[in-house]
Amino acid sequence: MIERRIPKNVVTENGPDPIDVHVGQRIRLRRNLVGMTQEQLASSVGVTFQQIQKYERGFNRVSASRLYDIGNVLSVPISFFFQDVSAQVAEERYGSLPETFEPGTAHLAEEDGFEEDPLSRTETLELVRNYWKIRNDKARAQVYALVKAMAQSES
Repeated sequence: MIERRIPKNVVTENGPDPIDVHVGQRIRLRRNLVGMTQEQLASSVGVTFQQIQKYERGFNRVSASRLYDIGNVLSVPISFFFQDVSAQVAEERYGSLPETFEPGTAHLAEEDGFEEDPLSRTETLELVRNYWKIRNDKARAQVYALVKAMAQSES
């Protein structure tokens, strides 16, 4: 019989739930990737920009219907917000990993927290934003090939 474990942190005096923080960080990541302000996102989903700030910091839990709306505005499926949940986040939430934990299950990844993720860096966001501003498909493909070749030569 599988034992159901209740998370120890669920927006209590212990602070925000680590999953809520992760979802908020993914909202911020995608919003920045598409070049949208908190005000623009808030207006598009019908909340205040302060509410978006609270979502992005994990202080307020995002309801399923609101997350659906945010996903539509940011052009990503809801699953995007749960991708790359690290084993560390799962451990923070449950106190330890469930015995049935398998790497890769439910998008649990080996990476540590969001702050160390190169995808969360401003430099990465600017690079991606500028890459997609290149209107010429051939030129964009050449930039991609150049970056890929340079990265392969480093390894």
